[in-house]
Amino acid sequence: MKNFKSFILIFAIMLTTLLVGCGSDTEQNSTDATNTEVTQQEDNGKVIDREGNEVTLPEKADKIISLAPSITETLVNLGLADKLVAVDKYSLEVLKENGIEDLPVFDIMSPDAENIVALQPDIIFGTGMSKSDGTDPFAPMVEMGAFVTVVPTSTSIEGIKEDILYIGKVTKTEEAAQKIVDDYQAKIDEILAKINKAKTDEKIKVYFETSPMPKAYTFGQETFLNDMLNMLGAENIFGDQTGWIPVSEEQVVAKNPSVILTNAGFLETPVEDIKNRSGWENIDAVKNNNVFLIDKNTSARANENSIVAFEQMAQALYPSVFEN
Repeated sequence: MKNFKSFILIFAIMLTTLLVGCGSDTEQNSTDATNTEVTQQEDNGKVIDREGNEVTLPEKADKIISLAPSITETLVNLGLADKLVAVDKYSLEVLKENGIEDLPVFDIMSPDAENIVALQPDIIFGTGMSKSDGTDPFAPMVEMGAFVTVVPTSTSIEGIKEDILYIGKVTKTEEAAQKIVDDYQAKIDEILAKINKAKTDEKIKVYFETSPMPKAYTFGQETFLNDMLNMLGAENIFGDQTGWIPVSEEQVVAKNPSVILTNAGFLETPVEDIKNRSGWENIDAVKNNNVFLIDKNTSARANENSIVAFEQMAQALYPSVFEN
């Protein structure tokens, strides 16, 4: 019974992590393949949103609702924390970090349309994850006259930058959004410049575990974390697959990564747990003590704060470059 309860707990944590950070396959497939090709062209107040639809921008941005923690973080970084009138439950920690409490809270997966619209928001930011079951919970809000715009989880660094600029356009904070994008790119360039001399023709084989065993998940192509690994000159051992994928212990052992990364920071000892797995002692990453913890939130939310995870990944792959 104890083992069964432990399994249920780990599975619940894994599901929550996937919901908060990763989004759904539906959301993933609707992002960068289309979004990075979209040009935000104004024509009488109209722009192309991040789903590829033409929308008319709201006249005001005084009352904002955010139903995704990644978007909430960007809104806060844009200086719009005081404009938020409601959020999703996963955004609460973001608000607390910025001294904001007691806002109405809604469920990402089934947002209450009537109560949300009753707050008379100028803008409602949604996530494609809310549509993962094939329904559109935002449709009733639109029918009631609310401005709703969905920002799917981007699958690349370029997509993240486009998201920020779009959010800035909608909230009339274009200058602040451009500065965030410029700073984000500058930090990326700085990190890449540091590691360039340490790169070799032979790529570092990496396994990144986003949910722990016994129901482990990782990622392949069309994810922003995979894009980061590529930029850092690493080889994702599951890079031949797409999206967020379940993996077995046997698969990881067979692929023998030289570095293992995990963002399962909700566990007490995630790195030691990996090192102590039976049968993993012969994996190069374990033998050479190359198992590292990456910050959970910044590696799970596709926004400008992902630079923290990006730098941590670089440090794990090229420790000698960052010794000082």
